[in-house]
Amino acid sequence: MNVGPVCVVGSINADRYAGLARLPQPGETVLGAGLGMYPGGKGLNQAISAARCGAEVRMCGAVGSDPDAAMLREAMRASGIDCDYVVEVDGVTGVAYVFSLPGGENSIVVAQGANAQLRLKDAVASVRGARVLLTQLEIQTEVAAESLRAARSYGVTTVLNAAPAHPATWEMLPFVDILIVNESEAAALGGLDALRLHTTVVQTRGAEGVSVFGHGDEPFHVPAFPIEPVDTTGAGDAFCGGFAAALARGDGLRAATLDGAAAGAIVAQHRGAQPTALSASAVRDLVAVVPSHSPANW
Repeated sequence: MNVGPVCVVGSINADRYAGLARLPQPGETVLGAGLGMYPGGKGLNQAISAARCGAEVRMCGAVGSDPDAAMLREAMRASGIDCDYVVEVDGVTGVAYVFSLPGGENSIVVAQGANAQLRLKDAVASVRGARVLLTQLEIQTEVAAESLRAARSYGVTTVLNAAPAHPATWEMLPFVDILIVNESEAAALGGLDALRLHTTVVQTRGAEGVSVFGHGDEPFHVPAFPIEPVDTTGAGDAFCGGFAAALARGDGLRAATLDGAAAGAIVAQHRGAQPTALSASAVRDLVAVVPSHSPANW
């Protein structure tokens, strides 16, 4: 079996959390609770998820010259992530302000910071020798695009999580093997019918599960796992990481989708985007106790 590392080219943020009963109106002040700061950013969330799901992971990103950077590097080292391609730039590290709302929903404001300074040459160099490239759009779109082009030239499986949705996604599709979007991102990009003409599309649908539209293949659906969500922050990123980890060990599209859905369900049951509850064994155990998710029943 051709097993290799997952290379994640993406954002690295310090996530600052506050729990709110509701979002404030313009000019209004509301009191929050449950303050905290955690490692985050779509890129780092997905890298840590892939590592915890058993993959060898290489991270390519940028941090600033501030105390947040040290905390983030330590989080990568603790997860066994190769951060040789994480560069330090002048300025501040990226920050996400996460407002957790009742029912497990959240609103997020991202300040790019150092993520906007990730260099093309570092992204291109990082993908050589990987089995899977996973990238997103919290970095400059031209950096994501060049990493996809380079990966395609090296024969690496390319996965783009088009989040946040950006029109430049269309220019990247010729180099994308698998596109991961949620329902709002798919709509912003022109809809599933248009996207699936160009590549395989994996649409995450929250409590409705995951639908997969293979390029030229019959669609299939993986139902959501029956859970009580605590905090959906990072559940989509956990899906991407678990999905990429399965691809990197040689699993097919169906099995990878199932593992990704399980990873997302585990993260959604805990506070924060990177709970220690996520592991390869936890994913296997969750899949095993839900008979409806067995590949034998598809």
